[in-house]
Amino acid sequence: MYHQHLKPFPQDFLWSASTSAYQVEGAWNEDGKGPSVIDTKPADELPEGTADYTVTADHYHHVEEDVALMAEMGFRAYRFSIAWTRIIPDGDGEENPAGIAFYHRLIDALLEHGIEPIVTMFHFDTPAALDAKGGWAARSTADAFVRYAEVLFREYGHKVKYWLTINEQNMMILHGRKLGIINALTDDPEKELYQVNHTMFLAQAKAMILLHQMHPQAKIGPAPNISYVYPASSKPEDVIAADNYNAVRNWLYLDLAARGEYNSTAWAYLEEKGIAPQIEVGDMAIMKAAKPDFIAFNYYNTTTMADAPFGGGASERSEEADQQISEGEEGYFKAVSNPNLGMTQFGWEIDPVGMRMTYRAIWDRYHLPLIVTENGLGAFDELTEDGHVHDDYRIDYLRQHLEQTQEAITDGVQILGYSPWSAIDLVSTHQGIAKRYGFIYVNRTDDDLKDLARYRKDSFYWYQQLIRTGELPPKDWTPSY
Repeated sequence: MYHQHLKPFPQDFLWSASTSAYQVEGAWNEDGKGPSVIDTKPADELPEGTADYTVTADHYHHVEEDVALMAEMGFRAYRFSIAWTRIIPDGDGEENPAGIAFYHRLIDALLEHGIEPIVTMFHFDTPAALDAKGGWAARSTADAFVRYAEVLFREYGHKVKYWLTINEQNMMILHGRKLGIINALTDDPEKELYQVNHTMFLAQAKAMILLHQMHPQAKIGPAPNISYVYPASSKPEDVIAADNYNAVRNWLYLDLAARGEYNSTAWAYLEEKGIAPQIEVGDMAIMKAAKPDFIAFNYYNTTTMADAPFGGGASERSEEADQQISEGEEGYFKAVSNPNLGMTQFGWEIDPVGMRMTYRAIWDRYHLPLIVTENGLGAFDELTEDGHVHDDYRIDYLRQHLEQTQEAITDGVQILGYSPWSAIDLVSTHQGIAKRYGFIYVNRTDDDLKDLARYRKDSFYWYQQLIRTGELPPKDWTPSY
């Protein structure tokens, strides 16, 4: 559909940007914080030559400065995560007053600048003490998460309107071992993963119910990574393969969050492989009772799948698979490259039009308002001698995706906000600090902390103008410093 007239972005649109605690805060062991699985990861499991997470962007010690820069940019919201181990160092023991106080400081600073906090409750950083007891494979971790949620809602619920439960649960299941955040505990690791998955769903449902009980005015939703899946051709078997992967990668997670039920195609996949989770009496009633107010999702690209009969060979992309590069599985789907799309420097396909398709698919399926909580371009940015970063490539990426966001709004999709990755430079999961995403440059490298000074990139000024006017700047836009 080619619209002749596009609807404007809503007046109350939540222009934002995102970070996560472990990738931006630093201060990994300060003021009573306990270790998470990120902190205890052996050095040889980090990508070679990349920074660890002990300092990152040192946001913990620059919080007022960073919030002031967000306010200068014009943010109406800021999506960040709370580190579970700052609040409860071992995950389920004594509360840590200093950690609780830090997030009060952050939230209060945001509110003083008129910036709406969007809080992610959990972003990959399971408390190490809980992980040692079985992690998310143990139902006791769901109980610990609900207790943690209660502390968050008690402390911040009267200040925070928007809550996200679990960041990219689907990526934790599909790629958690590669990310180094989930460890196999049994000799049936795949079945164990889907028991982990079920425990997370249960924890999420209980947290949604609890928030609505404690703060009826607040809103809460899931935050998976959604990548709409194309068939490699019009061949019917390719279409089935794409539908298979849509079910396993996307709808399994959103059907449970939004409808309180397992997706039937995904469940058939789990049963066929003998990895369906054990469901205890009452679990599904709890999930059915949990009602999200919106759906948050992270979008970077789409995926393309082909038919995958047994004996047909491996996926062409399985060896390089990560969160945004899919792997195939004989008998179900085979990941292939999409020849119609370009790629980032890191091998991720770029598909702005696919973002419009993703908006429409989620909206048509659930009719819940949507918030984009990640979308962005990682690149090797360079700081010039006069303190500038000319990231026109990032501006072009964001502009194309926001053009498609406006198309989706005109299609009738209800979109509450856009929160790209990331507000400031942080340590990327795969390529360290060298792979930069932020509107704000942090002066450090993977092996040299330098002075950690902040510099406004060209994209900072572009996003500032967009927020101020509510309209995309012209394609020939240039910054005026």
